[in-house]
Amino acid sequence: MTGVTVNRTYVLVSHPAGRVCGVDALFDLSGPGEGGDSFADVPPGAPLAVRMRPRTLAELVGQEHLLAPGAPLHQLVTGDSPMSVILWGPPGSGKTTVAHLVARSAQRKFVALSALSAGVKDVRAVIDAARADRRRSGKATVLFIDEVHRFTKTQQDSLLAAVEDRTVTLLAATTENPYFSVVSPLLSRCVLLTLRPLGETAVGKLVDRALTDERGLGGTVTLSPEARDHLVRLAGGDVRKALTALEAAASTADGEIGLATIEQALDVAAVRYDRDGDGHYDISSALIKSLRGSDVDAALHWLARMLVAGEDPRYIARRLVIFASEDIGMADPVALQVAVAAAEAVAFIGLPEGRLNLAQAVIHLATAPKSNAVIVAIDEAMADVRAGRTGTVPAHLRDAHYAGAKGLGHGAGYRYPHDDPRGVLSQQYAPGPALGRDYYRPSGHGSERAVAERLDKLRAIIRSEQPRNSHS
Repeated sequence: MTGVTVNRTYVLVSHPAGRVCGVDALFDLSGPGEGGDSFADVPPGAPLAVRMRPRTLAELVGQEHLLAPGAPLHQLVTGDSPMSVILWGPPGSGKTTVAHLVARSAQRKFVALSALSAGVKDVRAVIDAARADRRRSGKATVLFIDEVHRFTKTQQDSLLAAVEDRTVTLLAATTENPYFSVVSPLLSRCVLLTLRPLGETAVGKLVDRALTDERGLGGTVTLSPEARDHLVRLAGGDVRKALTALEAAASTADGEIGLATIEQALDVAAVRYDRDGDGHYDISSALIKSLRGSDVDAALHWLARMLVAGEDPRYIARRLVIFASEDIGMADPVALQVAVAAAEAVAFIGLPEGRLNLAQAVIHLATAPKSNAVIVAIDEAMADVRAGRTGTVPAHLRDAHYAGAKGLGHGAGYRYPHDDPRGVLSQQYAPGPALGRDYYRPSGHGSERAVAERLDKLRAIIRSEQPRNSHS
């Protein structure tokens, strides 16, 4: 890295080998950029989704909750505020479009970096140039970082001072939950704006615009109502996907694009699911909560989402094994056996056949009676232990098999339950501080109803001769 070269239109971070290092486009916003970079005027041969990017706030569709006059996004685009912003939203929701709008507005220098290729040296070079430019001309610099979640902690930390003293106004975009993927000091210095997936009405409006606008298809083709509905529905709120499919369909259509052509262009609906990101946890949570709520159809839907997205089936199986004890337990003791069997089957045969084992387990768990008595019991017992309600092991329960144990009184007075015709007798098993504590409280659901009846009888016998509130 040799430094920063400045001219009227571009500010490029240059490399000794003569190439641009980690910088997509850096330019002064006295007017639209020149050349072929991603933030300059769009060449005619660019993809339809790029050609149809809104050029002004008035052309922006969706995100109305962020666009009211005075709202942070409105202030950012119009240049009324130097606040730093993190844009969080799914693919195709307009994060890069917002960056383009900022690049075209106000008298600010705009610098774009991609977290996929930029390093700490690139970030520092931009910051040094911004600091020098502010001293010389007083002009502010907007630094756009796409996919900021891909920056390491060190790279994110390198931004802190410049954002803090407003050497740069940071505009960062991410598809992953910034509370997990952005370091807390940087997050606290920025306004977090959440972009929502566009609704079908908004996507349809943008598709219609692309069909007629001169920047798009210019009326050269039409779209049948059935094809339009299918395209909008399968886009799933991702405008980029909708326009890419529309462009592919238009390249092979003669006059009108029909349903068959759109289906071929779309091929299959993309599943929005990031195995390492927020979607991973959200969909896993939805699966478990659907199981807990006994909605077998919803549970199968979430299972299908995970499988189609390529989730590790062993991860799914582990979650089902946990659920079988946490949310069903003794209400259906067979549930754990089913979940474990599914896990073993998946490990044995893999996918795609393993989906059958997982589906069977999901159906069993969703339709089984529910009880959380197992997790409540163990958590309350552990809470007592951590709180010091432990005590010593009663002498009659201590190990008496080794030489000298009897001399210590170990095992003395122990009563053998099998000697009683009932198979159970009165005896102290818990240490003094835990006597009389009912950790396990079975529900009246499924098999646990019978367990509850039997447990009442067992406790009555076992505790009939026990001391109360002993701390021995």
